[in-house]
Amino acid sequence: MAHKKTCITLFILLALATLNIKAQSLSVDADLRARFEYRHGFNNLFPDNAEPAAFVNQRTRLNIGYNAEKLQLFMAVQDVSIWGDTRQILPVDGNDSFSLFQAWGQIQLNENWSTKLGRQVISYDDERIFGGLDWAMQGRFHDAAILKYKSDDFILDVGGAFSQERVRNEGNDFGIQGFFTYKSMQYAYVKKSWDKSSASFLFLNTGFQNYTGVNNDQPDGVMYRQTTGSHFTFPVDAVNFVGSAYYQFGKANANTDLNAYQIALEATYKPKEVWYGVGFEMLSGTDQEGDTKNRSFFALYGTNHKFNGFMDYFYVGNHANNVGLNDLYAKVVVPTGEKSNLLVKGHYFAANANLTGDADKYLGTEVDLVYTQQLIAHVKLNVGYSHMFASESMGLIKGGRPNDNTNNWGWVQLIINPNLFKTVLNP
Repeated sequence: MAHKKTCITLFILLALATLNIKAQSLSVDADLRARFEYRHGFNNLFPDNAEPAAFVNQRTRLNIGYNAEKLQLFMAVQDVSIWGDTRQILPVDGNDSFSLFQAWGQIQLNENWSTKLGRQVISYDDERIFGGLDWAMQGRFHDAAILKYKSDDFILDVGGAFSQERVRNEGNDFGIQGFFTYKSMQYAYVKKSWDKSSASFLFLNTGFQNYTGVNNDQPDGVMYRQTTGSHFTFPVDAVNFVGSAYYQFGKANANTDLNAYQIALEATYKPKEVWYGVGFEMLSGTDQEGDTKNRSFFALYGTNHKFNGFMDYFYVGNHANNVGLNDLYAKVVVPTGEKSNLLVKGHYFAANANLTGDADKYLGTEVDLVYTQQLIAHVKLNVGYSHMFASESMGLIKGGRPNDNTNNWGWVQLIINPNLFKTVLNP
């Protein structure tokens, strides 16, 4: 039923946009991507006596954008599924894989001010704190309202969200639980740009529903966590620097205060065709033997797959409230043809906080390879391979799993994203 209603809404939107003589433009884009993955130690150390996993994941997304003089509308519907997860002759999709990814409207109030409301991607800077999570087939959205100011070199966004799982007449608790799932959220983002530099400041307040009782089903207020900090870029001669620093405080849970930080700096250099980069990131953690405060930083709504190794051992649905991470890395991008290149990246991982029994903080080394080839217009091929060389200490933070098994991951992805329809209508 949801699938049918969404399709009807799309047809209505298309019809209204076409008939509205004040419309400036209407655009329809497709985003189809299929990714084969072979997992043998992805996201966690590979256990003994287990078989590797292999599957094909696919996203089929339709984007519709409508622009008038002072109005923008955008809708994105998508189907995310695994090849073979629905029986061939089943009359309906039995896995409820069809969803509304974005649906927002933006109203231009005057030359500089606008407001944007609805289901939308919130993404800033390098996507460390807020990101669209495009690597994940489903992506990440927020049901939010944002007041926006924009001039040539200055941006100010003030946004917020209030989450509820259903219409109700009594009670106000939010029963959808999860580390990322907030009951309320407010933030302010400011960015100033110069010739080749920029600096931004973010303050984010997130509230999470707290429950108590024997069955953990009695609402007991809202816990708030604050994240604040800055992201910056600046060149020094031919070297470009990008960095960030954030601080988290408030409540880690109902009984524990939070006191955590993140610091990162990266330098990139491109003398000719080859692109070089070195950097580090430090995310604070909590000692395994305990602490009076939770000192584990977590980038709540970022595109965390971009950081700390592509095998997602850290901060991608895991490593919350853990020993943190010190990540020292180097990377190089080498052209391999007119429309292709090879990324080679290496990470040296160490725990930020102390491990049990003063174990060695060194966690392991990861090597990532990604080959990218533009096949034709709107069609791109990615091929990746990653290998984790884990230490014994990695097992201490990964549930005691053995570190001496082979841990690797390979994948092949095809992305097709053409514009299907675009028109400009006379006012």
